[in-house]
Amino acid sequence: MKLAILDDYQRLAAASADWERLRRRGLEISIFHEAFASQDEAARKLAPFEVLVLMRERTPFPRSLVERLRSLKFIALTGLRAPSLDAQACSARRIPISNTGPGRTGPVTAELAFGLILAAARDFARAERNMRAGRWHEGLRGGTVLEGKRLGILGLGKLGARVAGYARAFGMEVLAWSRNLTAERASEAGATMVAKEELLQTSDFVTIHLVLSERTRGLVGAAELALMKPGAVLVNTSRGPIVDEPAMLEALKGGRLAHAALDVYDREPLPADHALRRMENVTLLPHLGYVSEEVYASFYGDCVQNVEAWLEGKPIRVINPEALN
Repeated sequence: MKLAILDDYQRLAAASADWERLRRRGLEISIFHEAFASQDEAARKLAPFEVLVLMRERTPFPRSLVERLRSLKFIALTGLRAPSLDAQACSARRIPISNTGPGRTGPVTAELAFGLILAAARDFARAERNMRAGRWHEGLRGGTVLEGKRLGILGLGKLGARVAGYARAFGMEVLAWSRNLTAERASEAGATMVAKEELLQTSDFVTIHLVLSERTRGLVGAAELALMKPGAVLVNTSRGPIVDEPAMLEALKGGRLAHAALDVYDREPLPADHALRRMENVTLLPHLGYVSEEVYASFYGDCVQNVEAWLEGKPIRVINPEALN
């Protein structure tokens, strides 16, 4: 039986769990370190595998791909969910999907988000590029002190509340908005609930902590970007499509938006020729929000358990139980 571990971009999967437990059960394990260039390539290279270990939603698995993988019998998914994985298509093929615990993604993602706020405030990305190119202060902005500035948080769930705590420690004023937020909940997190329009119009920094859904796709578009105050910074560590990417590019090019600090994009990995890579007023990370050795060990360790349980005919953590019928 063949098992494939997908999208191990950092080449950390092999050392993150005891895969020998599965090899001793007769599984042949292959690791893919690069993203597939197309769905056709994914279908061709994954055709021989009965078991797949997916890293979140790095490789999309729509119905059209699931139906082409005729050998596929089981999916081990890292994390709780992957919107790009068609669970219904898997259920129709009686392919169970076992997820993992969330790992300690809360602190690692919130820390990264606030790190991007700091980096944008002080122009760290451009300064680092200067140093590597033999320059010094050339072209750098003067920098912004966070104390006394206003941080607007779109989405005050667990992640947003953590970021609010960090902001208060830096002496920032915190505003928050989401569709279901209450004034009491905002107060508990040390924030003030306001309308989305007020948040955008008055915040020096706006950070997004919402789940991607049909309600949040394109939530920050041209109209919302136009509301942001001159010199404001947009931070996105949630999902790229929450922000209208073409509208953001126009706002950055025109100077309406002073800076964007991004960890997520419409297409990932971000294409090598993408316009964002050529812009100076951006700080870009390669979707590292949940990435840490501790999280990888938790994810992949649970995946080994999931595959073992499936092999024994007693699958655990199954998110599509109808596939077992």
